[in-house]
Order: sequence, then structure tokens, then C-alpha cells
Amino acid sequence: MKFDTRKIRARAEKDFERAWLESAELIEKRGKFFRLSNKRMPHPLFDLIIKIRQTMLELGFAEVFVPTIIERGEVYLQYGSEAPVILDRVFFLAGLDRPDIGLSKRRIQEIQKFIPGFKDVKRLQGILRRYKRGKIGADELVEVMVKELKIEEGHATALISLFEEFKELEPTPTTLTLRSHLTAGWFSVLREMRRREPLPIQLFSIGPKFRREQRLDETHLYDSWTASLVVMAERMSLEDGQGLVKDILDKLGFDDIKFEVKAATSKYYAPQTEFEVFVKHPKTGEFLEVGDAGFYSPVALSRYDIPHPVFNFGMGLERLLMVMTGERDMRALVYPYLYRGTAFSDAEIAGMLRIERGPTSEAGRRIAEAIARVAEEHADEPSPCEFKAFDGELFGKRVSVSVVEPESGTKLIGPAGFNAIYVHEGNIVGLPPKGWEQDKFLQEVKKRGISTGIRYIDAFAALAAHEIERAARRGEREVKVRVRAAKLLSDINLALDEVAQRYITDNKKRIDVRGPIFTTVVARIG
Repeated sequence: MKFDTRKIRARAEKDFERAWLESAELIEKRGKFFRLSNKRMPHPLFDLIIKIRQTMLELGFAEVFVPTIIERGEVYLQYGSEAPVILDRVFFLAGLDRPDIGLSKRRIQEIQKFIPGFKDVKRLQGILRRYKRGKIGADELVEVMVKELKIEEGHATALISLFEEFKELEPTPTTLTLRSHLTAGWFSVLREMRRREPLPIQLFSIGPKFRREQRLDETHLYDSWTASLVVMAERMSLEDGQGLVKDILDKLGFDDIKFEVKAATSKYYAPQTEFEVFVKHPKTGEFLEVGDAGFYSPVALSRYDIPHPVFNFGMGLERLLMVMTGERDMRALVYPYLYRGTAFSDAEIAGMLRIERGPTSEAGRRIAEAIARVAEEHADEPSPCEFKAFDGELFGKRVSVSVVEPESGTKLIGPAGFNAIYVHEGNIVGLPPKGWEQDKFLQEVKKRGISTGIRYIDAFAALAAHEIERAARRGEREVKVRVRAAKLLSDINLALDEVAQRYITDNKKRIDVRGPIFTTVVARIG
């Protein structure tokens, strides 16, 4: 079943509420039609996350959640005078102030046009006041209206659309930000953990960070994933920290690693302790920055009443994955459906080709099999000719089915009747049972292509049986089904999934099922 999206869209533009209500009729409520297919495909980013988690736990780290929403003041505590520049790269959160909504006479009249006989004005006013005060959640407003005003859901949403105050709302910025790196949250976590755990404190967290990048390209995204660790100890050196980083990367399978101390240290790190971590890309041979590490500044730590040294290391997971896979564009790794072309194997395309219409009853399936069998047995018989394929019962009626060729000077079945459908290098090809030996392309199709197991005659026989079943249900006395020369898949009762069609078109492949079939089936029902 497919929705007519153009029609639905046009209706919604004209009358959204009505279109929305009518859309319920498009969804089947009863019946068992669906079974899960095996489309298992893990995302490589989460495979890496699992590997890193296991590595960190094996090394003795405890896993924690680090806050995602950070108050602006935290950035000042950590960065000091550098904070304004840092805040330029973060996303600030905003909210909508709930409006005051009055119910004038004109507005009440508008409501009554939508909801004839509506008189519950005071109760509606009370609901709107409670919403304004935050006593009713935004996701609860429609439900509260339905229950307390005793109106339909469509009327409730239509009622909301009458209030221009909702449409005129503009976001109001807050002092809350999305973390641009996990360090923004580590300080507050460590402040609490040092009161709960004896030293050393060894924590890690894996999650997304959000950064208002000036450009989005192969190595920069607004949101990306990071694995971050902190170690708070009585005594720890930079050499200890670098050894820990190397040990972690070794366990993850990276052996070509180098460190570079940053010339300009971030203010939340102690001077000359921040270093960038690079690993070699297997395809380009270049070293790619995958992480940053160092000791937190004692100044920043003092603002959280933390008296011990803290080592931090953060890894960009998408960048690590680029090295592991050889990919040059992290966008293609994270969002392959946006940045990679569709790729299907010949076997996958073959699996997306199907007979479009076929019989549904056991007798109908026997009719289809009989048509194909008789056609094969008498394919080269000179015409005019007629051969009975089936004589039996269908839906309680006597049915006689024959394969015929009434015209003279030809054969029962046309030359392409027994062509088989193959897929080769993304092309869909009708391969004849004979004659392919003289064609180099068809030789390759036969040798290396994937057979769908479908012949033209099989697809036609399924169509004929389908039409005979339909005629028997309608009480018709006779039905004739004929196929002439095939040009398209639909000419031989075949259908291909839209994604495969798009793939073939986009990659300049072809569907070549041309050929003369010239086959006729006649059924008499009595």
C-alpha cells in the first residue's frame, strides 16, 4: 500500500485538521501483514563506542554521565579571561515564553464557527491561565482541552490555531549552553566525586558534544561524539598521562601515534601540559588529530575546591573511525544516507525484483504451474494451435484453461518466452536460453550474473492465473490474457523496488527485457 503523497499534501494545505483526521483511514487497524526482515546493520560508530567502553572498563575506569547542558558561568570559571572567545563556539539554548491569551467576543465567535454550540468559555480561560503559569505542560495542552472541554482532538488543535499569540512567539535566549566538549562538565563531576571516592578517581564518559563550527566539512560537524577520561591522583606526571594515552590507543589498535605540545594552551589546562594526539591515516599517510590531553589548570580546579592534579584525555570518535576505516570524510561515516551514493550488490537487486500479480488460491497456483509447463512442452508447435493446461475446479466453478496461438505462420510461444531475468553489474537483463553464446555481454551475464529464478513465461503464467481467479470471482464466463512484445518490466508482470530503480538510473545502468513473447491464455468458466 502506498500513500498518494501529492493528494495528501494538497488536502493538508487546504484544511490541515480535516486532512489529519481523514488520514486515520489510510492506516490499517487489524490484520497480520508484517514480519521483521533481517536488515541487521550496526553503525560503525557504535561498534567503536562498545570497543572503547570495554577497553576503559578493563583498564579500571568507572563510567559516568557528564551533564550535557552547561550554565554559561561554568565556562567563566574554567576559562577565565578566555571565556568570551570560547562562548563564541557554543550553542546557547532558548525557550518560548508562554503567551497571555484573552478571549474577546470576536474570538469566541471564531471558536463557535469551528465548534458549533461551544459555551465553555470560563473553563477554556482557566485552561489557558494554567498553561501560562506552567501548571499544564506543552505536550499536555491538547489532551487537557479534549478531556475538560469534552471536544474532539481535531477541534482542540484547530482551536489552538486560532490563537495568533502562539504563532507570534519568538525564542528567548537563556544562559544555558550545550557542552562544546566534555571538560565543560567534568569539573562539577569531579567536585562531587572527590567527596565520595578515595583517590585515585578514574572516570570516563562517552557522548556527543555540540560545537558552532564556522564551517562544516570533511572533519568538522556541529555535533560529534567524544570519549573522555579524567584521572585525579595524589601524584601524577605528564609522562604518566602520555603513557596512559598510548596504552589506550595501543589497545584500540593504533600503533603509529605522535604527541605535539600546543604552543597556545587552553586556559582550563595548566601551561605547557596540553598536547594534541595524532595517528596516521592509512590511505593518505598523513597524521590526523584525534584527541587532546593535558592537566587541568590548578586555577580552574581551585574554583571547584579541587586540591589534587587532574589529567584529562578526550578522543574524537569520528576521527578515530576515519583512521580505522580509511574514510576521508567523517560526514560519510556518520550520515552515509546523505553523503554516500546508494550501493547494491547484484544479489540485493535480484532480491528486489518480484512478480507483481499472481494467484492467491491453491487452485490458482496449480493453474499458473500448468500454463508454464504446457508452454514449455509445446513451445515450438506451429500455429494455429491450442493446448489444454488445466481442467478443474476454482472457487466452486468448473474452469478449463488453454494456451493458444490463433494466428498462423508462427509458434505457440514467441522467441523470448523463456528468457530468464539476470542481474549483472547493476544491469537487469533478459537472457535467452539459446543464442547468448554469440554475444560477449550475454556471455558475461550468464557466467557472472545473478539469476533471479524468474522466466518471462513464469511471470506471465502468474498474471494469467491472477486474471482467471478475478474473472471467476466476478462470475465471468470467459477470460483471455495475452502478452505481446516486452519492453518494460511491467509488460511481463514484474515490479522492481523504487530504491533499486533509482540506483539503476543514478548509476546509468540499464533494464533490458526487450523481446517478443506473443503468448495467449484463454479460460472458460462455467
